[in-house]
Amino acid sequence: MAITYLKQATPRPASENADIRDIVQVMLHTITQGGEEAVQRYAKQLDGWEGEIVLSDEARAQACARVPETLKEDIRFAHDNIRRFAQAQQATIQDTEIEVIPGLIAGQKQIPVGCAGCYVPGGRYSHIASALMTITTAKVAGVPQITAVSPARPGQGIPDAIVYAMDLCGADLILNLGGVQGIAAMEQGLFGGQPADILVGPGNAYVAEAKRQLFGKVGIDMFAGPTDSLVIADETANPETVAWDLVSQAEHGVDSPVWLVTTHRALAQAVMARVPTLIESMPDPNAAAARIAWQDRAEVVLCETREEAAQVSDSYAPEHLHVQADNLDWWLGRLTAYGSLFLGEETTVAFGDKTSGPNHVLPTSGAARYTGGLSVHKFTKTITWQRATRSAAHELAQRTARISRMEGMEGHARAALRRLSPASGPASDPLDPFDPLATSALGAEPTRGRPKTRT
Repeated sequence: MAITYLKQATPRPASENADIRDIVQVMLHTITQGGEEAVQRYAKQLDGWEGEIVLSDEARAQACARVPETLKEDIRFAHDNIRRFAQAQQATIQDTEIEVIPGLIAGQKQIPVGCAGCYVPGGRYSHIASALMTITTAKVAGVPQITAVSPARPGQGIPDAIVYAMDLCGADLILNLGGVQGIAAMEQGLFGGQPADILVGPGNAYVAEAKRQLFGKVGIDMFAGPTDSLVIADETANPETVAWDLVSQAEHGVDSPVWLVTTHRALAQAVMARVPTLIESMPDPNAAAARIAWQDRAEVVLCETREEAAQVSDSYAPEHLHVQADNLDWWLGRLTAYGSLFLGEETTVAFGDKTSGPNHVLPTSGAARYTGGLSVHKFTKTITWQRATRSAAHELAQRTARISRMEGMEGHARAALRRLSPASGPASDPLDPFDPLATSALGAEPTRGRPKTRT
C-alpha cells in the first residue's frame, strides 16, 4: 500500500479533556444539590440570562409570529423531509412473535421511551436544523413527552427561528437553557418537566461531557466529539467543489477535522491551494473557525488505488463521508464505516446537515466503526416476552436444570424443575437436586451437599 500524507493534523493536547471533565463533574454535582436555583445561577453566570427559564405558550406564539414566512416555508420543507425519512425507519421496526419450539411462543415489542431531552446548540450559530432532527425523530418514534433546551441570548432568549422549529416539531416543554445546566435540567426533570429517559443532540465539549457523565442514569444518543468530514475524490472531481465542501465543514469550529483522500495528486494540490482563499472570502466568525480547523486539523491523503482510498476512509470512520469519484455503486458497496454517506457531486453534506431528511446527529471521532446516527431506533426500546404451554415447559425444565447444575447454579435448576409439577405439594415435589433427570445428560451427579449413605 502506497499512501502519502500531503498534509497532516496537529495532535490535540490531552490536558484539555481532563479540565473539561473536572468542570462538568463539579457543575453536575452542584445542580444535583441545588436544583433549579443552581441552574438559574449558571444561566446568569455563563449565558447572561436572567429571564424566565420556561418559555410560556404566549412567548412561544410571539416568537413564531416573528419568523418571516419564507423562512417558515424552508423550515417546514426540511421538517417534512426529516419526518418522512423517520417514518420510513419506523416502518422497519415492528412487533413480532415466533413459536420457537412447539408450545413456546416468544416475541418482541417496540416501546418508546417516556421522555426525551433534546439539546439544540445555539452558541456561535443558531442550529435550527438540530431542533428539527432531534424533536421530529422523537415525535415519530412515539415519545409522549419531549423537553427541548437551547442557550438563551441575553435580552432575547432562544432565537425565534429555533423556537418555531421546536414548536413545529412538537416540543412539549421549551427551556431557555444551554450548556451543562440545560442537560442537567432535562435529566432531573426540573422546571416542570419529566426526568428524561434519553438525552440527545449535538453540543460543545461541555455538553458532550455532561451527557457522557450522565450515561447510565439516562440513555444518550452517542458519545460525541467535534464534527468531522471526509471527502474521497478522484480525477473526475471538481477541485473547486471539493474545496468548498471541505471549507463548509471546517466552519463548524476550530476542532472540526476535514480530510481529503484522493487518488489524483493534481486534484489534491489544486484543493490545497484553493482552500485558504475560499476561507478568507467568508465573514468572521466563520473564516476564523475554518482557518484554524484547516491549519491544525485537516489532512490530505494521496492513495494509488481506489481500494487503498476505501481502506483509509474506513480507518478514519468519518461522521460525514462524501464520495466524488467514478462508479458510485462500487463505493456504496465497498465502504463500511461512516455516519452518513453522500454519493456524487450533486449532493453535499450541507444538504444532510439542514434539509434532505436523514438525521444529521451522527457518530464522531471514529465511533462510526460500531454505531450509526440518531434515528427512531434510539428512542425505542426493543423488549422481549415469552409464554409456554405445559408440554413445552416440561422439556425446557429438564434442559435448563441440567445446564444450570453444570454451571453450579442450583437455584436456577430448582426453579426450572418446579415447572414439571407446579401444582404438586411438598411430598411429591420433584426438586431433588440429585434427580437423574437433572444430571444424566451432562455426566456425574453433583456431590456438594449430598447426604451421606447410612449402612
